[in-house]
Amino acid sequence: MTTPADEPIALDLPASLSATRRGPIAHLRLTRSEKRNALDDVTVLGIETFFTRMPDDIRAVVLSGEGQHFSAGLDLAEVADDLSPLERVMHSRMWHRAFEAIQFGRAPVVTAMHGAVVGGGLELAASTHIRVAERSTYYGLPEGQRGIFLGGGGSVRIARLIGVPRVQDLMLTGRTLNAEEGHAAGITQYLVEDGKGVEKAFELAAKAAANTTTTNFAVMHALPRIAESNPSSGLLTESLMATIAEMSPEATQRLKDFLEKRAAKVLRQS
Repeated sequence: MTTPADEPIALDLPASLSATRRGPIAHLRLTRSEKRNALDDVTVLGIETFFTRMPDDIRAVVLSGEGQHFSAGLDLAEVADDLSPLERVMHSRMWHRAFEAIQFGRAPVVTAMHGAVVGGGLELAASTHIRVAERSTYYGLPEGQRGIFLGGGGSVRIARLIGVPRVQDLMLTGRTLNAEEGHAAGITQYLVEDGKGVEKAFELAAKAAANTTTTNFAVMHALPRIAESNPSSGLLTESLMATIAEMSPEATQRLKDFLEKRAAKVLRQS
């Protein structure tokens, strides 16, 4: 079967981002490799633009970085200026808004990581749904050594991925985790050889894109909120979401196909 050719996506994005599509799967690349894909305000706002305005028929997104690194994090020039306390709060909230557009967007996002995934780069990756690391990947939170603090949602998302004590260790000591350590800690769901990250991300994105849109919405929007709620509220929300998902026309047909033995059974796979 022929793989669809990459086609450009017509969005007004900054030069630090590039967006293409391969059928129903979009590929958003960080293209500021000369700065190790450091995230400045223009790039973060471009990320928000992409995830709020991407074509309606995109069913999944692959996120990656060009050059030797996924992202070295916040461009420190953005916080070195003489900003008022309120301006600094609003700067952080801008990052929150952009990354929430990823986490609670319209399509699941698979991140392919390599090289440096530190600071704001790790905060960006943590807002996505599936993370693939090549063995060259390493993680760090150098904010403690820079005299600053997490501002892109990391104190919530990264702490939930790997736990508060490990985040404290990274920030207080400047420790970094290699790809294997990060995988064991829970940062990534997949670990692949160097050069294979984007390929694996597309493979996983294709699987997610094949799901019903209602199920993917439930997994992205309802599941994390259920996990954060008290058990009784979570179980009620689960029942309501299950009912909505089961009543979709796509689900009705898929259940019929399975019962009539036209659908594949679950088999073991890596």
